[in-house]
Amino acid sequence: MSSSPFLNFIRQELRLRGYSLKTEKSYLYWIKYFIRFHKLQHPQNMGAEEVRAFLSFLAVEQNVAINTQKSALNALAFLYNKLLEQPLGDLGFQHAKQGRRLPIVLAPNETQKILNCLNERDHLIFSLLYGSGLRISECLRIRIQDINLDQGSLAVRCSKMITLTDMVHLYPLRCLESTQTPFVNSVGCFYFLLHPSAHTL
Repeated sequence: MSSSPFLNFIRQELRLRGYSLKTEKSYLYWIKYFIRFHKLQHPQNMGAEEVRAFLSFLAVEQNVAINTQKSALNALAFLYNKLLEQPLGDLGFQHAKQGRRLPIVLAPNETQKILNCLNERDHLIFSLLYGSGLRISECLRIRIQDINLDQGSLAVRCSKMITLTDMVHLYPLRCLESTQTPFVNSVGCFYFLLHPSAHTL
């Protein structure tokens, strides 16, 4: 926990409102960056002008990508619009121009070499991530009842892709054998497969 009561208040509000841990870390990072940029002034004593200057600084001086600037904007919009109840209105800041870089991805044979080096548990986890396109957080929430082997589908509960609604993914055929092992069936829940700490229970 932070030594700052104000930052702890923001953290508590984020958790009460059901924001993810990743969003919490992102918002706190940008809010602290904003405060340091303005020489440790309290956000209550600042407003749209200071937010506009900060966002323009990110675009012009730091040359950040568009999505990075949007992340900062979302954090400050949450702070002012929802917590401090000081609506920012139309900011009119300098938008970032740097586009998103294309990610570097592994070729299928390179991915297979990595999978071949993993133990049974990790092989199943990474196969699900790669074959179904899951996020790590989504993979860790999988329950055995989310898998439909007959239809070859996998239900992801509260996916971030569509406003916290459920989504259905294709279940990788290569994972069928691992899913049907006596270990998984005897436990009856992926939690014990994906969380090493649970094996001691």
